[in-house]
Amino acid sequence: MRKCILVVDDDAMNLKRTKMILEKQYDVLLAESGKEALTMLGCAKIDLVLLDIAMPDMDGMETFERMKKRSINVPVIFLTASGDEDDVLSAIRLGAVNYLKKPFLPPELMKRVAKEFETE
Repeated sequence: MRKCILVVDDDAMNLKRTKMILEKQYDVLLAESGKEALTMLGCAKIDLVLLDIAMPDMDGMETFERMKKRSINVPVIFLTASGDEDDVLSAIRLGAVNYLKKPFLPPELMKRVAKEFETE
């Protein structure tokens, strides 16, 4: 059975590009906001979340904290354009399994995702 990945990013081009990279091997769901992601996590079987840190209204950190409060235990790989080490460290402290700096190369994304599914 194919794994399902939820990609959360407020940039439509990033969503489209990430889906194109992943969809050959995985089922891919897209969300344009943290709020939309939380709704989808409540009603779909999702194996991994790729979560942008910098989003309007509810950023990736707040989205991740709300996932934890709701006991949604899905591994999260944060996507960050800033490369701000404080963001990355905060994400790891919260329990993120990894992070990826944008823009990323397709092989790097596939490697991080595959690595996460290997550990199951």
